[in-house]
Amino acid sequence: MLVQRVVMPASSLESWTVLGDDDLPVEPIERYLAYLTDIERSPNTIKAYAHDLKDYFTFLDGRGLDWREVRLEDIGEFVAWLRLPAPAREGKVMVLPSVEQHVSASTVNRKLSALSAFYQHASRHGGGPGRVADHLGSGGATWWMEAIPAPHQ
Repeated sequence: MLVQRVVMPASSLESWTVLGDDDLPVEPIERYLAYLTDIERSPNTIKAYAHDLKDYFTFLDGRGLDWREVRLEDIGEFVAWLRLPAPAREGKVMVLPSVEQHVSASTVNRKLSALSAFYQHASRHGGGPGRVADHLGSGGATWWMEAIPAPHQ
């Protein structure tokens, strides 16, 4: 998957999209990022969310999961996956317990905030997010962070 800068034809606003392996926009992500552009969120915010959702959909693809049917346990596995270095995410190397986490807690929290907003948008606009929306509530990423313990050092 690839994050790509785009300019909206009707408004000339800068935005971002996520292209799948077939070089086509990933539809659920595209709808959400277009919404963020329509409500005039900062292009930097949209770019960050595009990268966050690309990571999430890469994780889902690697496990054969549908974004509408994930469970809370899958979100926990996503957080653990984020903490791995890139080669380990692809299963190419094993990671020793002494290796530092690949991303900080604040980065994980931002990515979970992006997921929370994505699922809330999908829920409100008929995207059929399945069981995940039931776990979001109004707490969003804060709730997820409390539900997913940090690894032991």
